[in-house]
Amino acid sequence: MSTDAQFDSALDLLRRLNPKYTSANLTRICSLVPSLEEDLLSSVDQPLEVRRCRRSGRDYLLCDYNRDGNSYRSPWSNEFDPPLEDGTVPSERVREMEKKANEAFDVYRELYYEGGVSSVYFWDLDDGFAGVVLLKKSVSPGSQTSGAWDSVHVFESIDRARTAHYKLTSTVILHLGTKSDGLGDMDLSGNMTRQVEQDMPVEDDSSHIANVGKLVEDMELKMRNLLRIPSLTETNRDKATHQEMINSMNKR
Repeated sequence: MSTDAQFDSALDLLRRLNPKYTSANLTRICSLVPSLEEDLLSSVDQPLEVRRCRRSGRDYLLCDYNRDGNSYRSPWSNEFDPPLEDGTVPSERVREMEKKANEAFDVYRELYYEGGVSSVYFWDLDDGFAGVVLLKKSVSPGSQTSGAWDSVHVFESIDRARTAHYKLTSTVILHLGTKSDGLGDMDLSGNMTRQVEQDMPVEDDSSHIANVGKLVEDMELKMRNLLRIPSLTETNRDKATHQEMINSMNKR
């Protein structure tokens, strides 16, 4: 089987498996076919992992966009862990925007999520810059209940005269699980990806932060609504089906 065929088969397999275990399944596939590791890691969205910055003491999120080999760059200190002398970092201008974006989305995270962890990473392009906004909120109120929301917003900004063209690709990975005598074991997991492109006015570098913030905020609102409606519809349908089954059994 050719490498392209193996890659397509791996992606198809991952799409059919529980998104909750994407990281574990990805590790297993990479151990079976090591030649696919780099391509898979850069193509497959995984539930985000949290690490603490050694210098600042603040948590940050791990993804392929702040990874260099086996090291990950902290958005707070701009340092790699484990230490990496020649790791790829953004230019001075883009790094300044990255710092401001992290401050802005830290406020956004607290307002919208009331907790969790956020991280923003920028990198240079020939005709602009690109970046990723990461948001994670995990809930474990009890030993038998768990939940996690992971948002991955990848964008690129192409400079034009007094405007910039933005292309945003957003993915949400959602997991809800509970175990009780009444419900038994319930596991609701899934993901959703959406894209949008838009031209927006730019006066200075601060405009980019505001523009990206608006795009991400609008996209998250749309995706929350899209996830909420099917879930509620499906739940009501299941309840109706279960009640119909119970009624039919009672008639016998």
